[in-house]
Amino acid sequence: MPAPYWLDNCGDATLFPSVQLALSEPNGLLAVGGDLSPERLIAAYRQGIFPWYNEDQPILWWSPNPRAVLFPEALNISRSLRKVIRQKRFDITFDQDFEGVITACAEPRPYEQETWISPEIFEAYVTLHRLGYGHSVEAWQEGRLVGGLYGIAIGQVFFGESMFSRESNASKVAFVHLSRQLQRWHYRAIDCQVSSEHLHSLGAIDIPRVDFLSLLKHHTNLHGKTLPWQFDHDFEPLTDG
Repeated sequence: MPAPYWLDNCGDATLFPSVQLALSEPNGLLAVGGDLSPERLIAAYRQGIFPWYNEDQPILWWSPNPRAVLFPEALNISRSLRKVIRQKRFDITFDQDFEGVITACAEPRPYEQETWISPEIFEAYVTLHRLGYGHSVEAWQEGRLVGGLYGIAIGQVFFGESMFSRESNASKVAFVHLSRQLQRWHYRAIDCQVSSEHLHSLGAIDIPRVDFLSLLKHHTNLHGKTLPWQFDHDFEPLTDG
């Protein structure tokens, strides 16, 4: 039977079909159904799979090929973005308002009619945050949350989920600080899921899914919560180089 495969809630929540069976069109669709329990979500990420669906759909599980990945040491900071960072327009924090970040990410964009971050997704990722896997980066301006992003940390891989900006460059500055912090913690990669011009401008590249799976096999056998999520403020000054 071809993909997408049905996931039964009564079965082992950690079992998924091989991602090699995912459809090429739509790219990466692998399975339908199941639930968003922490056990299933963590198992999915470790196998290169993530949920993405609209509120009027069943849960859809994806593993696209190729995969957009940013290696922290390859982060590209444009000259204009360096200038914004040096100006210290934003105060950056980690894990200070996870629910605020995911709520902001769920707000419909001007170019979209709906959001994929349903109440079910919200509760699932807040639960992962409480368990030590879900993390957020916040950008503040005069005490107001104006940008940020959230994702899941497992071992030495950060799986980015969504970001938002209410002020120009706010999410980019948050992403730069995240990438530099992850490099200090010896994280190997940031999963960006699907490529975009925005991500490529920051240094993300597309790699074959088989290479991404190999990376996960070697670098997700630790628990993300074993690493300290405390923001270091003593970054080296940015140059114009």
